[in-house]
Amino acid sequence: MCGIVGLFLKDKRLGPDLGTLISEMLVKMSDRGPDSAGLALYNEGTEFTKKITLKTNKPNGCNIIKEAIEKKAKNEFQIKFRGDHCIVSYSPESSGLLTDVLRSLEIVVQVMSEGECIEIYKEACSPKTFIENCNIKNFSGTHAVGHTRMATESAVTTLGAHPFSTAEDQCLVHNGSLSNHNIIRRLLRSEGFEFETDNDSEVAASYLSWKISTGMSLEKALDDALKSLDGFFTFLVGTKKGFGVLRDKIACKPAVLAETDQYVAFGSEYRALTDLPGIASAKVWEPKPAQVYFWTN
Repeated sequence: MCGIVGLFLKDKRLGPDLGTLISEMLVKMSDRGPDSAGLALYNEGTEFTKKITLKTNKPNGCNIIKEAIEKKAKNEFQIKFRGDHCIVSYSPESSGLLTDVLRSLEIVVQVMSEGECIEIYKEACSPKTFIENCNIKNFSGTHAVGHTRMATESAVTTLGAHPFSTAEDQCLVHNGSLSNHNIIRRLLRSEGFEFETDNDSEVAASYLSWKISTGMSLEKALDDALKSLDGFFTFLVGTKKGFGVLRDKIACKPAVLAETDQYVAFGSEYRALTDLPGIASAKVWEPKPAQVYFWTN
């Protein structure tokens, strides 16, 4: 049992409140996933066109990264911290320099996400502690996807927490279990994909990224997943422009959507949505089995 939340803002005036709103939603799903928590947060980017979110295993790891980068080329990068996550923004022509710097470090650096708009934060702790550690409430953005995890089939680690990002500006959170993930994992390895965990959700994220890389739209990739991925699942997938929702054909995992003129919200349970503005007059419904829902800006 895990908890999923998502919030897509139609009204840009709510942008400064994104962090606070999604934080409240995530914490309300704590009892569905006390082991770890994570969020993919999207904004409109900065003067730099790319960014990478990094996490280290050292208390002063972010400072080590910053000092190493600024020693090489201070003006080519913008660096900020959220807890023990370091977000580095840069221009594409500086990507080689950044790679060289990170490879030279003597500490373990984990890549949480890459892209133009995405920042992924996750930790193996309670959702409330995660929100506080990463100072999520002051995040301003366009949309967010979150997850609280109760581990059932793989280890409780930061890398095993959701969201999983397997391509630029893409991520996936998942409630459920896939029965054929080892078969799909072997297929994806033959296509060049590498895996950091034994989590079935990483396989699902990689499968969608693979299909999109062949030219499929996200909607078609999700529809294809219904034919190829066995098991029971609810997927919430984030992209640069919005998010999509898919439940399996049986739809045994709970899910609820709410829509107003200001936002679209998703929760594993309705109580995740109860503090959203205007929720009392929102259109609220349970997403149908095997039907793809998608919203974009």
